[in-house]
Amino acid sequence: MNRYPMFNAQQLVSFVAVCETASFTRAAERVCLSQSTVSQQVRRLEASLGKALLLRSSHEVRLTEEGEKLLGYARRIIALNGEAHDILSEQWRDGVVRLGVPEDYAAPTTPLLAEFSRQHPHLRLDIISGMNVELRRAWQREELDIMLIKQPRGEKPLAARPEPLLWLDSLQRPAFELTPVPLVVFPQEGLYREELCQALNELGLSWRISYCSASLQALIAASAAGLGVTLLPATCRQAQHRMLGATEGLPTIDNFELALFCREGASPLQQALARALITFCGLS
Repeated sequence: MNRYPMFNAQQLVSFVAVCETASFTRAAERVCLSQSTVSQQVRRLEASLGKALLLRSSHEVRLTEEGEKLLGYARRIIALNGEAHDILSEQWRDGVVRLGVPEDYAAPTTPLLAEFSRQHPHLRLDIISGMNVELRRAWQREELDIMLIKQPRGEKPLAARPEPLLWLDSLQRPAFELTPVPLVVFPQEGLYREELCQALNELGLSWRISYCSASLQALIAASAAGLGVTLLPATCRQAQHRMLGATEGLPTIDNFELALFCREGASPLQQALARALITFCGLS
């Protein structure tokens, strides 16, 4: 016998929509319900749990600590509900594969993924691309079956290869000699940011964040244009870049890898896609 009352799926859908849009009005548009209905569903969800999930004001909607705890579970429950329906339907009788890839591998892997999808028309292939920290959190929430990710060597993946990094500055408008040194970086918890800042600290150089973006392409363009120094994979180097290194006292950063993870007990098709990605990315 179930010890707990069952969650109402529609209430969870409304709750997630409010969280992701930070607005009851926009949430109502997303789920095709009236604003009052969405508000009522969230209040019923809070009443069933006996906890406030949202902090409401005339200007904003914010998650409480309890709301943050529930959000990940709510997304998983909604996703599992959809997957169960898909598995039992004829359309997706070969199951579901959920894949996460970093931004710079999203476009290159598209032909491979499209061909895999064409070869398996009854398989639902769900792909997300984003920052490493976002992919890692989705993996920890068990929202991904396969994850291609950049990481410092440590956690053992199914397959991996080294990911060389370069210190990059603008060729025409160098920034390294400026005081403080302007830096082009990912947001907090983003890749390479800590290594970059730590290296400058050890050199005794003052620095400032001049450009911050979650987009790898934006960081490439900003550093090439002269907005600051960055640390990125060697594949990101453009003709407009100059490389920095030992001459400037900067260390070689060689502990990162491109790694692929696949869930234990993966289905044959999940394993097949993992093998295809390993071959495509040159992992071993």
